[in-house]
Amino acid sequence: MTASRRTALITGAGRNIGRACALGLAQDGFNVVVNGSRDRAACEAVAQAAAALGVEALVAMGDVGVVDAARGVAEAAIDRFGAVDVLVNNAALRPQKAFLETDEAEWRRVMAVDLDAAVWLARACLPGMLARGWGRIVNFTGMNAIHGHAGRAPVSVAKHGVWGLTKALAKEFGPRGVTVNAISPGPIRGERDDAAAAQQRQSMVARVPVGRLGTPEEVAAVLRLLVGESGAFINGQMIQVNGGAET
Repeated sequence: MTASRRTALITGAGRNIGRACALGLAQDGFNVVVNGSRDRAACEAVAQAAAALGVEALVAMGDVGVVDAARGVAEAAIDRFGAVDVLVNNAALRPQKAFLETDEAEWRRVMAVDLDAAVWLARACLPGMLARGWGRIVNFTGMNAIHGHAGRAPVSVAKHGVWGLTKALAKEFGPRGVTVNAISPGPIRGERDDAAAAQQRQSMVARVPVGRLGTPEEVAAVLRLLVGESGAFINGQMIQVNGGAET
C-alpha cells in the first residue's frame, strides 16, 4: 500500500449506489474493499474496474447482517491494508410487506442488515481510525428514515436507528478526527431493474421536482465530498440526494 493512500470499505458494493461509491473513491485515489453477500462475480468486476484506476482493490465477501461475517469482512480489510480509513455502510434490505404479516425472523433480519451491521463494522473499524487520528464513516439512510413508508416498517425503524447512530458517533468521535455523516438517497435509477422495478421507479418521478430519477453517480458525488478534505467540517449531518422529493 502506498503510504499516503487511504482505504475505503464499501458494503453492498457489487452494483448500483455501492458500485458507484467504490469506483468514485477509487477515482479519488482510495484503495477499495468491495463487499457483497452473494454475487462474487459482480464484486470482482467492481474490484477490477477500481484496480484499472490505479488503486489496490480487495473483494471481501460476507453477509454483514451476521455479526461474525461482518467482523470477518473488516478483518480482511485490516489485514490487507492495515486499517480502514473510510467506512461506507451501504448494504441494506428493503422488503415490502404489511406490518401485521411481518414475523419476528423477518423483522430481525432487516434490523441486522440495515442497522446492526453499521454498528458492528463501526466497532471493528474505529480503533484503526482513532489510532491514525483520521477517519470517515458514512451511513446510508434513505427516505424511509425521514418520512416512513407503508409496508416497510422494519426498514423505516432500522434507518431511523442509523440516523441516531450517525448523530451519536459524530459527537463522540468528531473530537478525535473521525467524522460521521449520513446520505439519504431518493428515487435512484437501478442498474439491473426488471420491468416491474423500472416501472415502479418511473412512477416516483412525479414526486421529484427536478423531473427525473437520480443516478448512483450523483449519490457517490456526495460521498466523495464527505470523505474528502473539502468535507472535513461536515459532521453529524444527513444529506438528502433526492431531487427535492418530500414524500
